[in-house]
Amino acid sequence: MEETIIAPTTTSDLKVPFESCLMEGRPDPCALVIVGASGDLTGRKIVPALYELYCNDGLPDPCFIVGCARTAMDDSGFREKMKQAIDRHKTLTEAEWAGFARLLHYRPIAYDSSASFSALAESIGEMEKAYGTDGNRLFYLAIPPSLYETTAKMLGESGLSREQGANWTRIVVEKPFGRDLESAMALDRALHEHWKEHQIFRIDHYLAKETVQNILMFRFANAIFEPIWDRRYIQSVYITAAESLGVEHRAGYYEQAGVLRDMFQNHMMQLLSLIAMEPPAQFEDDRVRDEKVKIYRSLRSFPLNDLSGYLMLGQYGTGEVGGAPVSAYRAEPGVNPRSLVPTFARLKIFVDNWRWQGVPFFLTSGKRLAEKRTEIVIQFREIPHSMFRRILGEGISANRLVMGIYPEEKIQLTFQTKNPGAKVCLRTVTMDFHYSQDYKGPVLEAYEKVLLDCMLGDHMLFWRQDGVELCWSFLTPVLEACETCGDRAERLSFYEAGSWGPDNNRSEKRYGMENCN
Repeated sequence: MEETIIAPTTTSDLKVPFESCLMEGRPDPCALVIVGASGDLTGRKIVPALYELYCNDGLPDPCFIVGCARTAMDDSGFREKMKQAIDRHKTLTEAEWAGFARLLHYRPIAYDSSASFSALAESIGEMEKAYGTDGNRLFYLAIPPSLYETTAKMLGESGLSREQGANWTRIVVEKPFGRDLESAMALDRALHEHWKEHQIFRIDHYLAKETVQNILMFRFANAIFEPIWDRRYIQSVYITAAESLGVEHRAGYYEQAGVLRDMFQNHMMQLLSLIAMEPPAQFEDDRVRDEKVKIYRSLRSFPLNDLSGYLMLGQYGTGEVGGAPVSAYRAEPGVNPRSLVPTFARLKIFVDNWRWQGVPFFLTSGKRLAEKRTEIVIQFREIPHSMFRRILGEGISANRLVMGIYPEEKIQLTFQTKNPGAKVCLRTVTMDFHYSQDYKGPVLEAYEKVLLDCMLGDHMLFWRQDGVELCWSFLTPVLEACETCGDRAERLSFYEAGSWGPDNNRSEKRYGMENCN
């Protein structure tokens, strides 16, 4: 039988208009209600994201935005506050602001007052009639975690959680989802008193970063990488989320949380699951989350009687960041001068399944480090046999794949090639791809993406409760061991601000630390 020859696909055949990838249609008309609208999160992230969606025709038409909080304010005061907030983070034009400002309203509430939420429900109902939004509602809890349960209950008791007919009502909850397994389960029970699971969106904005979403595309849309994505070819994996900032204005929260609760239970575990998960049969929200849950179920428990080889904790001291002197953590406003709260952690984790058996995953995150950097490094194994031994000796560097998330959104692959000349010399070269390469159009920032997905009802980038509980089940024993044992001070290593953490000082070394101690 004669083989059919198919002409190669040209680059022009592969091109898709960039505008068609920005978003897929408008969400349903709805009311957007921000609970905690006078706080930092609203002005720094949520409203600037909604403004950008408005400018890119990404908001529902019609829609309106209601901010509510304990602060006494009227519509005009809220609009002015939000204008100043947007102006600090975005390029604001008067024409676009005028149209967006007409959507903004404000209603003061008391979080523990049923009458206050009943009045809010009445106001929302009146605005729905005026705007014609069909009764769809999205409630964003931009409030401290201590108020989640009370607010969810008040919204439910006032009737604001009910869905009628084809109308939808959703609630968005920011991390942290509890502070350990028990409190996470208690929060879930409180939410489900008045809200069904399909209504709850547990947000993790890390998942909405373009380069994080690209991990699945890189792995499962390219035939050349997935066949070597396992223990046979990969020696180790490094996931790093370094911050140059200190605790800033979050000392009250951080003293209660520490780095493990703040970063590892959520962001770091999500990055781990994207790197380690099996391919789902289809790219659908629950199928993707099913595969993530399988990874969390496969995590090897820590040896609590010998944590030193699996866990390193640190706290930053004085030092320099960006050439400027900075204070130690214990000298930060609101921090206990004898605090034992860790601001740095490095965990060595194993995934006990067929694909990853024996491959260590090193997860590192900390504050006041040398620079702000988030990246994933896949360290491949060395070649099994060198035919160049007599010429080059044993030192042939293994291949390395770097997925940069911040500040550079990139993918780099290093490999060996011969230097020009008569003598045989190897050099390490790098193939580079930058995510913004050849793209000049608009992009969706993380909060723009998650808000859009909330309005569209897409759970792909959001936590499911079983994943939350499995991650807490994995980390809670470590937290208990570190927070209740008598050697807390001995377990904590101090590091100079502006370094890469304990034992690394100011070196550029971020990989190759095969043990945590």
